Amino acid sequence: MTTALGKIKGMGSAKSGTSHWWMQQVTALALVPLVVWFLVSMVALIDADHATMVAWIKNPFVGVLLSVFMVMLFYHLMLGVQVVIEDYVHNELLKMSSLILLKFSIALVGLSGLFFILRITLGS
Repeated sequence: MTTALGKIKGMGSAKSGTSHWWMQQVTALALVPLVVWFLVSMVALIDADHATMVAWIKNPFVGVLLSVFMVMLFYHLMLGVQVVIEDYVHNELLKMSSLILLKFSIALVGLSGLFFILRITLGS
């Protein structure tokens, strides 16, 4: 015999849900000016050749902004897709394996992007 409160006590995320939500809001807020900057830059460089693009990325200010943009973008993506998986995948094994695959793949793509930005910016 268990009361309704006893059935739900201990379930859910009363500890990490708030920080997850806050991080989603912070990354979304950080992405607003970064996306505007990136889109304006891409429109300005629409007819640029490869050498011009490389020279643009070699600018240290641009390299830092691109790196921050990549980190915020992929972290925000990971947080958002994680919520979708947690809310809509009900099989625990599938949910856990999906979350592991999500985090691994986003880390791989994000770190690859950072590597190439730094490689171009540092000139090697």
